[in-house]
Amino acid sequence: QGKGEFAFLEVNDGSCQGNLQVMVEKDVHPLASLTHTGTSVLVEGVLKKPPAEAKQRIELKVERVIELGEVDAAAYPLPKTKITLETLRDFVHLRARTNTIGAVARIRHQLAYATHSFFDENGFLYIHTPIITTSDCEGAGEMFQVTALFSQAEKVEKELKENPAPSEADVEAAKLVVKEKGDAVAQLKAAKASKQEITAAVSVLTKAKENVLRVEERSKLKPGLPLKGDGKIAFENDFFKRQAFLTVSGQLQVETYACALSNVYTFGPTFRAENSHTSRHLAEFWMVEPEIAFANLQDDMNCAERYVQYLCKWLLKHCREDMEFMVKHVDKTAIERLELVSSTPFERISYTKAVEILEGVDKKFENKVEWGIDLASEHERRPVIVYNYPKGIKAFYMRLNDDQKTVAAMDVLVPKVGELIGGSQREERLDILKQRILDADLPLEPYEWYLDLRRFGSVKHSGFGLGFERMILFATGLENIRDVIPFPRYPGRADL
Repeated sequence: QGKGEFAFLEVNDGSCQGNLQVMVEKDVHPLASLTHTGTSVLVEGVLKKPPAEAKQRIELKVERVIELGEVDAAAYPLPKTKITLETLRDFVHLRARTNTIGAVARIRHQLAYATHSFFDENGFLYIHTPIITTSDCEGAGEMFQVTALFSQAEKVEKELKENPAPSEADVEAAKLVVKEKGDAVAQLKAAKASKQEITAAVSVLTKAKENVLRVEERSKLKPGLPLKGDGKIAFENDFFKRQAFLTVSGQLQVETYACALSNVYTFGPTFRAENSHTSRHLAEFWMVEPEIAFANLQDDMNCAERYVQYLCKWLLKHCREDMEFMVKHVDKTAIERLELVSSTPFERISYTKAVEILEGVDKKFENKVEWGIDLASEHERRPVIVYNYPKGIKAFYMRLNDDQKTVAAMDVLVPKVGELIGGSQREERLDILKQRILDADLPLEPYEWYLDLRRFGSVKHSGFGLGFERMILFATGLENIRDVIPFPRYPGRADL
């Protein structure tokens, strides 16, 4: 500006949507190094009101440039003009610099803070459940395996190339040395040699025996993964001496604390190796999972409704500016949706009744509606809690109802994202739970600890899981779940 006498910078520190206009004169700092998009600055100056005709209410006149992070303008991939969210996924390390992703980060932070506030206010304890587990909560088998066998195999292969494994002849030769040294010790004892001589000979014998053990151990080394006689992988040679996985849910583990300390919750990352490319699935995502002692399905639904409404009210109070940004640039109904959900009781309907209603609707659904199917997002037009699902489409730990066909399960279904929450009353009856595990074609052994909760002072309890990223989708109106988590993981992508 002013024939190169000064420049205006639009500076943002990530705390809010608004930029601060910063004016720098050329005698304070060379202007060319300051003006490229993406440049970072730390400046000191005087805040003042700009001329009356200016759009800004306040600006900073710089007196000193303290720090400067320059940008190679020709290589910087983020333009001043609009860029699609899909394109931004190729620059996941830089995308937080955009207005949309910055707003999502602040909304996500507030939702996490609100989650802890809600449960703390309601007497829940926050429990850290393991990320590495040996049990499959969902029974679907779509789990990432945790193993050290591949790195161990590579290490062995490298070692064998540098130092080949001993042959049977090498092992026999080492054993022969032990025999010779043993005979030497026996001869010294028979000859009543001095204690010093015998001690020295025993020491040599001990080293020879240790060498045999080392040689025998190395002779067993083979390239590749360790296999059992039936050709299956020998996981007993793995780090945990058994198969281990990244968790799909902390629910089973947090139940152990609910049965001891009453109301608890876990909030952490979960993983699913489902080869899905939809806009609603991630390989790594976050779950909020409360567990309530002495609670039935009705209590569970009440807690879920209060929690979702609390989150909506929190955003309206603490994230108004970012929500207004979403209304303007992403979804014009975003604030209206939060206001509606936060103030309206959720309708509750049994699964059977919901299917009857949908079957009577004069519309052709992409997913045919019939009893026994899971409800798809196209079937959901307003927040509703559907309960008592067919047992065949729900997990083994959900309490079997008296009709023997349904389980005491509930889903909170919302527009735009479909299932936001899934929960149930847990099966507290030992014999029925055992049978449900077997009916799901799962082995009993990994779940013996879970069955112990029913053997030793069984507690009626219920809980649910809220997909945290789905809540952010619901709040913001964004279309793809990959845009509401800082570092999305999905098939083919695990950047950074």
